[in-house]
Formats: sequence, C-alpha cells, structure tokens
Amino acid sequence: MPIQVKADLHTHSTYSDGRGDPRDVIINALNRGLGILSITDHNTFRGSLRALEVLRSRGLANNDLLLIVGNEVRTYDGDVLVLCMDYPNTDNPPKSIPELLDWASSNNCLAIPAHPYDILRQGIGDKVKLYKWHAIEVFNAGALPISNWRAMKTARGLGMVGVANSDAHIPELVGVAYTIFELEDLTVESVFKAVINGRIKPIGNYPSPSLLLKRFSWSIRRRLHL
Repeated sequence: MPIQVKADLHTHSTYSDGRGDPRDVIINALNRGLGILSITDHNTFRGSLRALEVLRSRGLANNDLLLIVGNEVRTYDGDVLVLCMDYPNTDNPPKSIPELLDWASSNNCLAIPAHPYDILRQGIGDKVKLYKWHAIEVFNAGALPISNWRAMKTARGLGMVGVANSDAHIPELVGVAYTIFELEDLTVESVFKAVINGRIKPIGNYPSPSLLLKRFSWSIRRRLHL
C-alpha cells in the first residue's frame, strides 16, 4: 500500500547562511509533520552530514524522518539543488551545468534548479529550458509569486515534475511549503523513484507575516554580522 509523505528538500543551517544548526532544522521538520528532509547548505554537504549524525545518535534516522544528503550548488549560471542517495565524498561538484548534470548522474544524485526565476537571488532563468532536469523547483516560499508562477509555467511546458520547498534560512520556516511524495516505503530509493515517475505533488504556501519578519531580521543581522 503506497504511503504519502511530506518533504522539504531545500533548507539551510549554520553550515552556510542559516540561523539554526542541523538539530534545530530537524526539530522543526518533525514539528511540521515532515517525513523527508534535506539540508541543502550553499556549496557544502556538511549540514546534511551533521543532520544524519544527529538522527542516528537519537535513533531517528530512516524511521521518523528520512534525511536526504543535499547541497545547493552555485553554478556559473545560478543555483541548483543536488540531492544524493549517499554522500559523494566531495564538497565541490562541478560549477558548469552540463558537467554538474553528468556528475549527478554518475553519483546517484538528482539535480533540481532552485528558484529558477527569482530576480532577487541566483536563479538560472530561461537556461532551465536548455537541459533535462530530474525536477524543477516550481514553488519557493522565499520567492515572489511571479517568480513561482513562471517556474510552474515552464515546468508544465516542458512536461517536467515540480517540487515546492521552504528554502528556510530560519528553523521556524522549515516545512512552510512542501512536496507530497507517494512512496512504496520510506527509503531514499523510493523517494528518487517517485521523482522520476512523477508521483509527487507540490504544495505552495507562503510564510505568515510574523515569520517573514523573523526571516528578514535574520537576513539583516547576518549581513551586519550581529
């Protein structure tokens, strides 16, 4: 009997520009009822690896919460989420999109353009149409509605599946937007199979005004090194 599980595949921790450490991200994911989580710190898998250590130390790994090793790679053209079955033994995937896609295929990873049409951050824009992706981030809780609309329209035009994510930089935002996965069982292999077979549904929600204020406050404090 298939099961339906909520996933947030785009979050950040103190290993890049997030406010909370991986433990904080995990706690908020569990509080939001997520069954699948990826910590995708910028240009590093270390946040995900630390999260795996936390889950295993508490006996939660692959039971209450499935952690997928992730990284938000800043390519020469913009941000791409890389989600892997296992840690690929490097924090430096290629920065060229064609090379990154080859690398992802060789390392059992999914490649998903993050907020492709976000004018305030590093989306890859219309270059999303030039390559074959495993999915497209069609809803990002930190992006403007017009950006998400364009991403959704592009995915539909290309016949590609879409995911919705929080892009949480503060733990309280984890799981605000999410993707529902229809799975055979709660394993990374089943998650990847659901993406490839299109058994996913993006659920787009924006943060409340109070959460938006917290995120904005954190962004200012981080830039001012407070």
